This record gives sequence, structure tokens and C-alpha cells, in this order.
Amino acid sequence: MASPADVGSDPLAWTLSEAAAALAKRTVSSEELTKLCLARIGKLDPKLNAFITVDGDTALAQARECDRNRRAARLPSRLYGVPIALKDNIDTAGVRTTAAAQVFKDRVPGEDAEVTRRLKAAGVVFLGKLNLDEMAFAGTGTTGCFGAAHNPWNLDRITGGSSAGSAAAVSAGLCFGSVGSDDGGSVRIPGAHCGVVGFKTSYGRVSTRGVVPSAYSMDTIGPIARSVEDAAILLQVLAGHDPLDAISLDEPVPDYSQALRTPIANLRLGVPREYFFEQLHPDVAAAVEAAIRHLRPKVREIRDVTLPRLRIPENGHYDVELYHYQKPFFDKSPELYHPWSQRHLNQMMRVETLPYIETLKRVRECRRDIRRVFEQVHVLVLPTMREPAPLITETVSETHRRPPSNTSAFNHFGTPAMSLPCGFSQDGLPIGLEIVGPAYHEPVVLQVAYAYQQSTDWHRRTPPISRG
Repeated sequence: MASPADVGSDPLAWTLSEAAAALAKRTVSSEELTKLCLARIGKLDPKLNAFITVDGDTALAQARECDRNRRAARLPSRLYGVPIALKDNIDTAGVRTTAAAQVFKDRVPGEDAEVTRRLKAAGVVFLGKLNLDEMAFAGTGTTGCFGAAHNPWNLDRITGGSSAGSAAAVSAGLCFGSVGSDDGGSVRIPGAHCGVVGFKTSYGRVSTRGVVPSAYSMDTIGPIARSVEDAAILLQVLAGHDPLDAISLDEPVPDYSQALRTPIANLRLGVPREYFFEQLHPDVAAAVEAAIRHLRPKVREIRDVTLPRLRIPENGHYDVELYHYQKPFFDKSPELYHPWSQRHLNQMMRVETLPYIETLKRVRECRRDIRRVFEQVHVLVLPTMREPAPLITETVSETHRRPPSNTSAFNHFGTPAMSLPCGFSQDGLPIGLEIVGPAYHEPVVLQVAYAYQQSTDWHRRTPPISRG
């Protein structure tokens, strides 16, 4: 397990677990870490545009309280006193929560989201709220009303989205971890493009109550962090039944950190080459194949598998659920929405009842059929994204042709899926490896991802902006 980095090293290069260990040993205080984060936000965020709201005074007050309580030995969790930030579609009582939308730009919730409440109970320090695609609709990080987020590895490139600011902030050392939402790849896409870990949890594993909804039948919440170990620590706090959340399931929560210590020698890995390995950028193909070769001697078997595919009927897309929530705002003020969002919501207004019901039926069938695949293998490995991060200009002008998604299928299946760094393009852009397990089998995903990460150093590399 991680130990604190050398005292002489840059604390903002530490992982969350290293920062927590340094706090526990009192080689650094929470106030010191928080001041360092706020200083870096002040220096780098004008270039990154990762934050929508920075709440420095409150963060410092929380940090000082954590330091006082640490001296009195009142510590509820390993995360106590560690500075993190939240995606700005997650409600924070008394702090603006905008979902990067004009219609919500002055919205201040009266209650915390359940995940916010759990993190507060764990004693984290909240630095502020992070940029995203408007209402978490898109996957680029360019459609929010506060402007595009910029990739720390190359400021001209997109971060991916919708949890754009979350991945950029973690990658650039503005905070030690974040929490995002994912209904089609919104945690994993920016995780891959920004060179960090993004972990989409099983459908119903983490409460979505108090998070601005996207698609009720797909929405999940998950951590964004610098290492697999960090993701396990965050998930331990986030996971668990919420009786007030309609999609939260009452399933036992395992010890996720224990999973990191479990050997993988007897595991079988599946590679879904059909569809998911098509139209790959050469650098992505090379990095992912190298990762598979790296894993091969560590496991019992690696075999090719074929996954079921969700075929959505015409005028039956589940994204009509976006419109369900947005209807009172969009019907009143459609001009306040980003043009991309306007087009998408107008398309969803054409969805018909019977095709939509047929889609939901097919989703249930996909969730049944994927279980048969996991009778053959324990996890799947594949590219997270089929290309490195494209240019912001080409994305905004819509002249860039995006390849098909490698992430949305696992929202259809309701399974846990993690993106972690596995290499870089020739242009120095991060490439992500996606590891997928059966529903409610987050431990096996963590197990394989940690074994890979412990024997590689991709996650230890830092973007140029954080070294300047």
C-alpha cells in the first residue's frame, strides 16, 4: 500500500492515499495541503477552466477544523482532511450547483446530495465545484455555459466529458480526487483523455439522489482519482444503499481496499475485439495491445469474447429521459441551452412511447445476456476511447468525426467499468485501458486494475502544465 511521498517532493503530485498517509503521520497538515491546492488553482485554472466555483474560505475553515480534530484523535475515515472537489451537477447545500447550464447558473440547493453527505461525514475538504458539459449531456467538455475545459496534457485538446473539470483538476494536481456521474462514459471518457482513473460503478451501487439526472435508467456515480487505490478508498465512502433513492439497491458493500491485495493468477480475461477494436487510432491500438500482453502472464487465460449489443429502435432512444427532467426549463427557455443540447433535446421530443418501451425491454435483455459472457471470463479488457483527445476547435466546430463509443455499452449492461492510463500517443496524449466486471463485482475490476497499475508507471506521469 502507498506510503507518503518524500517530504521534499511536491505534495500536489501525491496520490490521494499518499496525502492521507502524510496527514496521518502529521508530516503535513490539512490546512497546508488546502492552501497548496488553492494556490495551484489560482495559478493554473485560468488556463484549464476546470472549476466553476472555488470556495476557498470554507475549504480553509474545514481544513483547520480537521487539523484540530486530528490532534484530538477524532477521525472518521482515511479521507479525513484531504482536499477534493465535486462535479457541478452534484448538489451541495448552500453552494451554487449549476450543471454548467444557463438555466441553473444561480441555483443554490438547500440540501446535499447523498454522496456529498457521505463525503462530509468522512471529513473531506471541499475546494469547490467542477466544470462539465451542460447538464452532463455531451462527452466532450466543450458545451458548458462557463466555457470549455482544457486538457492538462495539451491545452488545445478536449478533456472529454461530461466530467471534464473533474478529470482535468485531478490530472493537473488542483485536488486529490473528485466524484463524477456517468450515464454513457462521463467518468471514463475524461479519465482516459486526461490520464487518470475514472470508475463507473454498477447501476444502483451508489446513490444518485441529489445529482441532476441525465438518463434514469443509466445514471451512475463514480470516483475520479490518480490511482486505482485512490478510487477504492473513495468508493468505500460512496457505495451503499440509500433507501430514499429509487435506483439504489440494498447490496452488501465489500472491503474495496482488500480487493487490491487479492492475486489475479486464477482469473480469466475476455477481449471483445468485435466492434470495440474497430476504427482504432494506431497509437491506441499499440498501447492497448501492449497492456494485454503485459497482463497475459499474470492471469490464467486471455480469450476473445463477443458481447451483446443494444439495438435502439427508431424514435425510441432512452435519452428521452433527459427531456423528461429538462421539459419545464427547456419548454420555457430553449434559447438558454447550448446549440448541441437544443438539437439533442429537440430530437428526444420525437421519441415515441412504444419504441421507448421496446428499448427498455432490450436493455433488460442485454443485462441478462452479459451475465452469460461473465460465466466464461471474470473481466473484460478493451480500449476506453478509440482515439486520443481531439482538438477543441475541431470539436466545437463539429468538423471532427468522433468514432463509435466504447463506453456506453457498459451503462446498458449496468456493469462496473474503469478507465486507467495505459500509455501515450506519439503526440504525448494519454490513452486509457477499460476494465469491466459483472454487475456488483467492483472488487474484481479493482483487483485487475491494481495489479496492472502496480507493475506499470503510466499513472505516475504528470502533465506539462503541472510541472511549469
